[in-house]
Amino acid sequence: MTRDWYAWHDDYEDAGSALSRRLAEVRRRIGEALDAAPPGPLRAVSLCAGQGRDLIPVLATHPRRTEVTARLVELDPRNAEVARSAARAAGLSSVEVVVGDAARTDAYADLVPADLVLVCGVFGNISEADIRATVRHCAALCATGGRVFWTRHRQSPDLVPTICEWFAEEGFAAVSVSSPADGVGVGVHRFLGEPRPLPAGVTMFEFVA
Repeated sequence: MTRDWYAWHDDYEDAGSALSRRLAEVRRRIGEALDAAPPGPLRAVSLCAGQGRDLIPVLATHPRRTEVTARLVELDPRNAEVARSAARAAGLSSVEVVVGDAARTDAYADLVPADLVLVCGVFGNISEADIRATVRHCAALCATGGRVFWTRHRQSPDLVPTICEWFAEEGFAAVSVSSPADGVGVGVHRFLGEPRPLPAGVTMFEFVA
């Protein structure tokens, strides 16, 4: 990949950008999930976490902040350092930021099944076959009753309805899926099944140019 994923975050500074509006929707849905989660410790994992702008600000002000153990996996060390600094500034000692390949199952082995699984900014950058494979792996990453948060543009060809079907096939129920009119694609699915064992040493997806 030749894209500068550090500079990619600049669009967040434009409140009117699609990326900024998508971020606001993801944050809102994460807050709702934390509100609805049963009492007790919670686990969260974030794939291709970038600068952690979706999860960290929500945890920073949420009443359950101390109950959440989270791991954010990001390949770009510059983005990871921004996320690490944000977690530190917010006093989130249970948020770990790891520099590594977020596509590798081994990055999550000791923290899944998780209550919150963030796959944001991924489905728009990988092949359809890899999206299908990643949805399948979500049934191992996600705990029963947990939620997967994912994003995908609604441009033609709109793959969101198909992605929703794939989640249903893996035992997930839709909590919310934004409409094409919203201009951003954000989906939340709740896992109703029993988590599968997470296979070791598997690459779930690969970004495409």
